[in-house]
Amino acid sequence: MEKKYQNKYRIPSARLKNWDYGSNGAYFITICTQNREHFFGEIVETQFIASEIGTLAEKFWMEIPQHFPYIELGNFVVMPNHVHGILIIDKNVKTLQCNVSENESPVETLHCNVSTNKNEQMANISPKSGTISTILRSYKSVVTKNARFIHAEFGWQPRFHDHIIRNAPEWERIQTYIENNPMNWKEDKFYLV
Repeated sequence: MEKKYQNKYRIPSARLKNWDYGSNGAYFITICTQNREHFFGEIVETQFIASEIGTLAEKFWMEIPQHFPYIELGNFVVMPNHVHGILIIDKNVKTLQCNVSENESPVETLHCNVSTNKNEQMANISPKSGTISTILRSYKSVVTKNARFIHAEFGWQPRFHDHIIRNAPEWERIQTYIENNPMNWKEDKFYLV
C-alpha cells in the first residue's frame, strides 16, 4: 500500500538508498521545466539559441561554485526545456562563505550555509546542508525568481534526476552526451514538437 502525505500519494524516491548525497563524488543532473515548456530557447539546426531565461539558467549554474566553494563543475548544457550538468562535490575545502551585503541594495545569492531554524521537525524533512538537493533547490530558486520577471508562468518540474558517476568510462560517456546534446536534439527524449 502506498504511503500518504497530507492525503496525497507520494512518489517513491529514485535516490540510491544509504548514499549520502553530500559526500564527495560526481553527479550527473537533469532538471526539466514545468510541463517541459520551452522557456530556455530553441535549437536551430544543431545550435542552441538561448532566450533571456536560458541565459539566466546558464549564468546561475556557472555561479554555483561561488556560493558553494566545495563544488566544481563538469560539462553543462541548457536545452529548450531542460538543463544537463555535472556537479562535483569536493569537500576538502575547509571554509564556507556567506555573501552578505552591507549596502541597502539586494544581493542575489544562491545559498548561505547558515541556519537559524531551530525547528527540529523541519530539520528532519528538509534537505541537509551541503547536499545535491540543497544546491539544486537554491539554483532552481534563483532562476525562478529572476525568470518570472521575464515570463510570469516560468516554473520547474518539482523534482530533478541525478545519477552518481561511478568510474572514468562513465564520466567520459556523460561528458560527451552533454556536449553533443544540442546536435542530437531531435532524438532526445525531452524533444517535443
